[in-house]
Amino acid sequence: MTEPEPRWLDETEMRAWNGFLVTASLMDRVVDAQLSEAGGVSRVQYEILTRIHASPGRRHRMTELAAGMVFSRSGMTYQVAQLEKAGLLRRETDAEDERGVLAILTDEGERVLEAAAPGHLATVREGFVDILSHEQIAQLADIMDITSAHLRATVPVTPPRKARGVL
Repeated sequence: MTEPEPRWLDETEMRAWNGFLVTASLMDRVVDAQLSEAGGVSRVQYEILTRIHASPGRRHRMTELAAGMVFSRSGMTYQVAQLEKAGLLRRETDAEDERGVLAILTDEGERVLEAAAPGHLATVREGFVDILSHEQIAQLADIMDITSAHLRATVPVTPPRKARGVL
């Protein structure tokens, strides 16, 4: 049996795909640089802190945090350990489920967010949001909702945990 002929991207599709890749890469660079300068954290670490900050009690289960950010558990554990070493958050066992670990924002973590947020918002606005019309932003938000929902439904994000004692 022969492989089906690939469906090559047309000029517009290629322009959209390359534009997405370049824009994402450049925004990552500029946001990382701003956050490093303003708060001493990376974009990923800032996102971790903001998600925990937005959670009830400024605490978030690590596994849910990893799944929400599309990050491996080991990658999340590493980033959280770095934030913990810096005193920006702490970890503790979830009292409701001892198998779970909570990441909890510290007062120092709150201060870093407060210091970094104004520049972060200005950077995102200057490089992305404010150069588009409100209608374009709404269309892009809809497009990202569709594509991320499709990918979340079809791409395994974190591998399932192996049951202990089972081969």
